[in-house]
Amino acid sequence: MTDVHELSSPDALPDPQETLTQTNWAELNHAYGPAEDVPKMLVALLDANQAVRTKALDDLHRVVHHQNTLYEATAPTALYVAAILSDPRTTGSIDKDRWSFPGNMRAELLGWINSVANEVTGVADTIGSEHGFPLDDYPPAVAVRDIRPQLFSAAFAYTDDSDRHVREAAIAACIPLLDDPQVRHHRTTLVPLIRQILGTSELWQYRERAIDALDAWGEDSSGLEGQRDPFEFCNTDLVADHRTRYPGSDAGCSEEPPF
Repeated sequence: MTDVHELSSPDALPDPQETLTQTNWAELNHAYGPAEDVPKMLVALLDANQAVRTKALDDLHRVVHHQNTLYEATAPTALYVAAILSDPRTTGSIDKDRWSFPGNMRAELLGWINSVANEVTGVADTIGSEHGFPLDDYPPAVAVRDIRPQLFSAAFAYTDDSDRHVREAAIAACIPLLDDPQVRHHRTTLVPLIRQILGTSELWQYRERAIDALDAWGEDSSGLEGQRDPFEFCNTDLVADHRTRYPGSDAGCSEEPPF
Protein backbone atom coordinates (compact mmCIF):
# COMPACT_ATOMS: atom_id res chain seq x y z
CA MET A 1 0.00 0.00 0.00
CA THR A 2 1.11 3.56 -0.64
CA ASP A 3 2.30 5.27 2.51
CA VAL A 4 -0.10 7.99 3.56
CA HIS A 5 2.82 10.38 3.94
CA GLU A 6 3.34 10.17 0.20
CA LEU A 7 -0.18 11.49 -0.27
CA SER A 8 -0.30 14.30 2.25
CA SER A 9 1.77 16.67 4.35
CA PRO A 10 1.47 17.24 8.09
CA ASP A 11 0.08 20.74 7.53
CA ALA A 12 -2.45 19.77 4.86
CA LEU A 13 -5.30 20.63 7.23
CA PRO A 14 -5.65 23.73 9.41
CA ASP A 15 -5.40 23.13 13.13
CA PRO A 16 -8.90 22.37 14.43
CA GLN A 17 -8.63 25.05 17.10
CA GLU A 18 -7.72 27.54 14.40
CA THR A 19 -10.82 26.59 12.43
CA LEU A 20 -12.95 27.04 15.54
CA THR A 21 -11.60 30.45 16.48
CA GLN A 22 -10.77 32.04 13.14
CA THR A 23 -13.94 31.14 11.24
CA ASN A 24 -16.62 33.83 11.36
CA TRP A 25 -19.40 31.35 12.11
CA ALA A 26 -22.02 34.04 12.71
CA GLU A 27 -21.65 35.13 9.08
CA LEU A 28 -22.27 31.60 7.82
CA ASN A 29 -25.52 29.67 7.75
CA HIS A 30 -26.71 26.13 8.38
CA ALA A 31 -30.12 24.52 8.14
CA TYR A 32 -31.64 26.72 10.83
CA GLY A 33 -29.97 30.08 10.31
CA PRO A 34 -26.69 31.65 11.49
CA ALA A 35 -24.02 29.07 12.38
CA GLU A 36 -22.75 30.75 15.52
CA ASP A 37 -23.73 27.64 17.50
CA VAL A 38 -21.56 25.31 15.40
CA PRO A 39 -18.33 25.67 17.45
CA LYS A 40 -20.13 24.35 20.53
CA MET A 41 -21.36 21.36 18.49
CA LEU A 42 -17.87 20.65 17.20
CA VAL A 43 -16.21 20.81 20.62
CA ALA A 44 -18.88 18.43 21.93
CA LEU A 45 -17.79 15.74 19.44
CA LEU A 46 -14.86 15.05 21.77
CA ASP A 47 -16.75 15.35 25.04
CA ALA A 48 -16.11 12.75 27.75
CA ASN A 49 -19.85 12.06 28.02
CA GLN A 50 -21.15 9.58 25.45
CA ALA A 51 -24.61 11.16 25.32
CA VAL A 52 -23.08 14.56 24.61
CA ARG A 53 -20.92 13.11 21.82
CA THR A 54 -23.92 11.39 20.29
CA LYS A 55 -25.98 14.60 20.33
CA ALA A 56 -23.11 16.47 18.67
CA LEU A 57 -22.88 13.85 15.93
CA ASP A 58 -26.62 14.11 15.35
CA ASP A 59 -26.20 17.88 15.05
CA LEU A 60 -23.61 17.41 12.32
CA HIS A 61 -26.20 15.53 10.29
CA ARG A 62 -29.35 17.39 11.21
CA VAL A 63 -28.05 20.96 11.36
CA VAL A 64 -24.84 21.35 9.33
CA HIS A 65 -25.71 18.76 6.67
CA HIS A 66 -29.49 18.50 7.00
CA GLN A 67 -30.98 15.98 4.56
CA ASN A 68 -27.66 15.87 2.69
CA THR A 69 -27.77 19.62 1.96
CA LEU A 70 -24.58 21.68 1.90
CA TYR A 71 -24.56 24.99 3.72
CA GLU A 72 -22.02 27.77 4.14
CA ALA A 73 -20.97 26.22 7.44
CA THR A 74 -20.45 22.75 5.96
CA ALA A 75 -16.97 23.24 4.47
CA PRO A 76 -15.28 24.69 7.60
CA THR A 77 -17.03 22.04 9.66
CA ALA A 78 -15.62 19.36 7.37
CA LEU A 79 -12.12 20.79 7.82
CA TYR A 80 -12.54 20.60 11.58
CA VAL A 81 -13.93 17.07 11.47
CA ALA A 82 -11.09 15.88 9.25
CA ALA A 83 -8.51 17.51 11.51
CA ILE A 84 -9.77 15.81 14.69
CA LEU A 85 -9.78 12.30 13.22
CA SER A 86 -6.32 11.74 14.69
CA ASP A 87 -7.46 12.75 18.18
CA PRO A 88 -7.53 9.63 20.40
CA ARG A 89 -10.87 10.76 21.79
CA THR A 90 -12.51 9.90 18.45
CA THR A 91 -12.08 6.24 19.35
CA GLY A 92 -14.83 6.72 21.92
CA SER A 93 -18.18 5.04 21.48
CA ILE A 94 -21.51 6.69 20.72
CA ASP A 95 -25.11 5.63 21.25
CA LYS A 96 -26.45 3.27 18.60
CA ASP A 97 -29.85 2.08 17.52
CA ARG A 98 -30.74 -0.88 15.33
CA TRP A 99 -30.38 1.21 12.18
CA SER A 100 -26.92 2.59 12.93
CA PHE A 101 -23.76 1.46 11.27
CA PRO A 102 -21.37 -0.16 13.75
CA GLY A 103 -18.25 1.71 14.76
CA ASN A 104 -16.83 4.36 17.06
CA MET A 105 -16.92 8.14 16.69
CA ARG A 106 -14.02 8.09 14.22
CA ALA A 107 -15.93 5.76 11.91
CA GLU A 108 -19.00 7.95 12.21
CA LEU A 109 -17.05 11.11 11.37
CA LEU A 110 -15.59 9.42 8.31
CA GLY A 111 -19.12 8.48 7.33
CA TRP A 112 -20.16 12.11 7.64
CA ILE A 113 -17.27 13.22 5.42
CA ASN A 114 -18.37 10.56 2.95
CA SER A 115 -21.89 12.00 2.90
CA VAL A 116 -20.67 15.56 2.40
CA ALA A 117 -18.27 14.56 -0.38
CA ASN A 118 -20.97 12.64 -2.20
CA GLU A 119 -22.87 15.88 -2.76
CA VAL A 120 -20.12 17.32 -4.99
CA THR A 121 -19.25 14.37 -7.21
CA GLY A 122 -19.48 14.47 -10.97
CA VAL A 123 -22.71 12.51 -10.79
CA ALA A 124 -24.19 15.01 -8.33
CA ASP A 125 -23.16 17.86 -10.63
CA THR A 126 -24.74 16.16 -13.65
CA ILE A 127 -28.01 15.58 -11.82
CA GLY A 128 -28.03 19.13 -10.47
CA SER A 129 -27.28 20.62 -13.89
CA GLU A 130 -30.12 18.64 -15.46
CA HIS A 131 -32.47 20.34 -12.99
CA GLY A 132 -30.94 23.78 -13.44
CA PHE A 133 -28.72 23.72 -10.35
CA PRO A 134 -25.07 23.21 -11.39
CA LEU A 135 -22.63 23.00 -8.50
CA ASP A 136 -20.65 25.96 -9.84
CA ASP A 137 -23.61 28.19 -9.06
CA TYR A 138 -23.81 27.10 -5.41
CA PRO A 139 -21.00 28.55 -3.24
CA PRO A 140 -21.28 25.96 -0.43
CA ALA A 141 -20.73 23.18 -3.00
CA VAL A 142 -17.77 25.02 -4.51
CA ALA A 143 -16.27 25.42 -1.03
CA VAL A 144 -16.55 21.69 -0.34
CA ARG A 145 -15.09 20.80 -3.73
CA ASP A 146 -12.09 23.02 -3.00
CA ILE A 147 -11.15 21.09 0.14
CA ARG A 148 -11.55 17.56 -1.25
CA PRO A 149 -7.77 16.90 -1.47
CA GLN A 150 -7.40 17.78 2.22
CA LEU A 151 -10.34 15.61 3.19
CA PHE A 152 -8.97 12.75 1.11
CA SER A 153 -5.58 12.89 2.81
CA ALA A 154 -7.27 12.79 6.20
CA ALA A 155 -9.53 9.88 5.29
CA PHE A 156 -6.82 7.89 3.52
CA ALA A 157 -4.78 7.79 6.72
CA TYR A 158 -7.32 5.32 8.15
CA THR A 159 -7.70 2.96 5.20
CA ASP A 160 -5.43 0.48 6.96
CA ASP A 161 -6.71 1.10 10.47
CA SER A 162 -6.74 -1.87 12.83
CA ASP A 163 -10.44 -1.25 13.53
CA ARG A 164 -12.42 -2.85 10.69
CA HIS A 165 -15.31 -0.39 11.03
CA VAL A 166 -12.97 2.60 10.79
CA ARG A 167 -11.13 1.03 7.87
CA GLU A 168 -14.34 0.45 5.93
CA ALA A 169 -15.63 3.96 6.66
CA ALA A 170 -12.33 5.49 5.54
CA ILE A 171 -12.24 3.59 2.25
CA ALA A 172 -15.86 4.48 1.56
CA ALA A 173 -15.15 8.15 2.29
CA CYS A 174 -12.24 8.19 -0.13
CA ILE A 175 -14.41 7.06 -3.05
CA PRO A 176 -16.36 10.30 -3.67
CA LEU A 177 -13.35 12.42 -2.72
CA LEU A 178 -11.39 10.82 -5.55
CA ASP A 179 -13.64 12.60 -8.05
CA ASP A 180 -11.34 15.57 -7.47
CA PRO A 181 -8.86 15.95 -10.37
CA GLN A 182 -5.97 16.64 -7.98
CA VAL A 183 -6.22 13.25 -6.29
CA ARG A 184 -7.99 11.14 -8.90
CA HIS A 185 -4.75 9.36 -9.79
CA HIS A 186 -4.88 7.68 -6.37
CA ARG A 187 -7.84 5.56 -7.48
CA THR A 188 -5.36 2.88 -8.52
CA THR A 189 -4.14 2.67 -4.92
CA LEU A 190 -7.66 2.38 -3.58
CA VAL A 191 -8.97 -0.29 -5.98
CA PRO A 192 -7.48 -3.29 -4.08
CA LEU A 193 -8.82 -1.92 -0.79
CA ILE A 194 -12.27 -1.49 -2.28
CA ARG A 195 -12.29 -5.08 -3.48
CA GLN A 196 -10.68 -6.70 -0.45
CA ILE A 197 -12.23 -4.64 2.36
CA LEU A 198 -15.48 -3.03 1.22
CA GLY A 199 -16.22 -5.91 -1.15
CA THR A 200 -16.12 -8.39 1.73
CA SER A 201 -17.86 -6.25 4.33
CA GLU A 202 -20.61 -7.71 6.49
CA LEU A 203 -22.70 -4.69 5.52
CA TRP A 204 -24.45 -4.88 2.15
CA GLN A 205 -24.22 -1.08 1.86
CA TYR A 206 -20.44 -1.25 1.72
CA ARG A 207 -20.43 -4.23 -0.63
CA GLU A 208 -22.67 -2.39 -3.05
CA ARG A 209 -20.56 0.72 -2.65
CA ALA A 210 -17.58 -1.35 -3.76
CA ILE A 211 -19.38 -2.69 -6.80
CA ASP A 212 -20.67 0.74 -7.80
CA ALA A 213 -17.25 2.38 -7.45
CA LEU A 214 -15.37 -0.30 -9.35
CA ASP A 215 -17.92 -0.30 -12.16
CA ALA A 216 -17.84 3.51 -12.39
CA TRP A 217 -14.04 3.48 -12.56
CA GLY A 218 -13.94 0.79 -15.24
CA GLU A 219 -12.49 -1.77 -12.85
CA ASP A 220 -13.45 -5.43 -12.44
CA SER A 221 -16.18 -6.00 -9.86
CA SER A 222 -16.80 -9.64 -10.71
CA GLY A 223 -17.05 -11.98 -7.75
CA LEU A 224 -18.37 -9.31 -5.39
CA GLU A 225 -21.81 -9.86 -3.93
CA GLY A 226 -24.05 -6.95 -3.15
CA GLN A 227 -27.53 -6.99 -1.71
CA ARG A 228 -28.83 -10.51 -2.23
CA ASP A 229 -32.53 -9.84 -1.72
CA PRO A 230 -33.67 -6.21 -1.57
CA PHE A 231 -37.05 -7.26 -0.15
CA GLU A 232 -35.80 -9.61 2.56
CA PHE A 233 -35.73 -6.75 5.03
CA CYS A 234 -37.47 -3.54 4.06
CA ASN A 235 -39.14 -0.95 6.25
CA THR A 236 -38.63 2.59 5.03
CA ASP A 237 -40.97 4.02 7.66
CA LEU A 238 -38.56 3.21 10.47
CA VAL A 239 -35.19 3.94 8.91
CA ALA A 240 -33.45 6.99 10.30
CA ASP A 241 -32.51 9.73 7.85
CA HIS A 242 -28.77 9.55 8.49
CA ARG A 243 -25.97 7.28 9.73
CA THR A 244 -27.73 4.26 8.22
CA ARG A 245 -26.41 3.91 4.68
CA TYR A 246 -23.70 5.06 2.38
CA PRO A 247 -24.60 8.14 0.31
CA GLY A 248 -26.37 7.20 -2.88
CA SER A 249 -27.64 3.81 -1.73
CA ASP A 250 -31.27 2.79 -1.46
CA ALA A 251 -32.46 3.38 2.08
CA GLY A 252 -34.59 1.02 4.05
CA CYS A 253 -33.89 -2.36 2.48
CA SER A 254 -31.18 -4.79 3.46
CA GLU A 255 -30.55 -8.42 4.28
CA GLU A 256 -30.73 -7.48 7.94
CA PRO A 257 -30.22 -4.40 10.12
CA PRO A 258 -26.56 -3.38 10.64
CA PHE A 259 -26.78 -5.00 14.09
